[in-house]
Amino acid sequence: MKKFTTGLALVLVIFSLAFKTVSSRTKSAAEEHGFEVKRDIEWAKPKGFSLKMDIYTPKTGKSSYPVLVIYHGGGWLVSPKEIMDDMAAYIASHSEYVVCNVQYRLLGDNNNTTNLNEIVEDVFGALVWVKEHIKSYKGNPNKVAVTGDSAGGHLAEMVVISGDKLETDGFEGPTLGFKPTYLPKGVTAEAIKKKKGLEVQAAIISYGVFDLYNRALTGGFETASNRLWAISKNEPRGVFGNTINAKDNPEFYRAISPLFNIPKAAERKLPPQLFTVGTKDRLIESVPVYVKALQAAGQPVEYWEHEGRPHGYLDRDENKNAGTSFVKDGAPAVDKMIQFLNKTIGSKKLIY
Repeated sequence: MKKFTTGLALVLVIFSLAFKTVSSRTKSAAEEHGFEVKRDIEWAKPKGFSLKMDIYTPKTGKSSYPVLVIYHGGGWLVSPKEIMDDMAAYIASHSEYVVCNVQYRLLGDNNNTTNLNEIVEDVFGALVWVKEHIKSYKGNPNKVAVTGDSAGGHLAEMVVISGDKLETDGFEGPTLGFKPTYLPKGVTAEAIKKKKGLEVQAAIISYGVFDLYNRALTGGFETASNRLWAISKNEPRGVFGNTINAKDNPEFYRAISPLFNIPKAAERKLPPQLFTVGTKDRLIESVPVYVKALQAAGQPVEYWEHEGRPHGYLDRDENKNAGTSFVKDGAPAVDKMIQFLNKTIGSKKLIY
């Protein structure tokens, strides 16, 4: 009898484990659904340089979805928008958001003449385009979040912090404003500003950079010590051209540094934001500093550390040098992002 009881218990344990495994697989499969993607949609052509985006729309039978706009990383010098392909597809297949994966000019584009303020203007222009056209892809222009990692995190944060600093003369005027690369026909930058055209409802910033002034002043950002210049096959130069530098023209670098432009909540309330960073990332010290600056200004912010992960864990495929893969390292972080989006811009969890 004792042998029978022991054997039965063993069978029950095995059955229980098998059931859990099947349930887990079933749940995983249920969380995935189809999506449609339109690739390489040209949204602007500044100075003859074609800028494109990919738009992913979930296939869950709804007529409208909230929107997530992605800006990729790469130090403003390397990587195409496709480096975010896995992240975009994961979000489109595991949640109910239209995803826009955006290309912007890199510093080395147009024969190494693109300036960093123009990259910010590309990012601003892409958001203007999305809000004007996203209904055609089942997106809701009134429920939009932005996200980005590394350099893309900086650019997404510029939308949040400086999306109200719009001027037709851009960086050529005394106040160093921004003119979005794309504007609807007959519409000025000032008109977009007046109607709060770059306002978003949430933001997720992954291992971003928020102080380009001190980075340029002390970090060799604009010199050959920044290996991304060599990787991109471009000569090192000032990010505003060789006549502008951080020591003599600090206002240029502070204008594109979110850290120096955080508004007090009493003056302008920012949307809720989630900041993420890996505990093995070199930015593990600077990201919390920026988060604390936002908190000190009374702005709504959440902070999450991805334990044991280095920089770039959201990149597609596998990075053998960093020892990361999207499936192992990126997907768990994106699950966290989806949870944040669900509670901030209104998409309910899927029910199957």
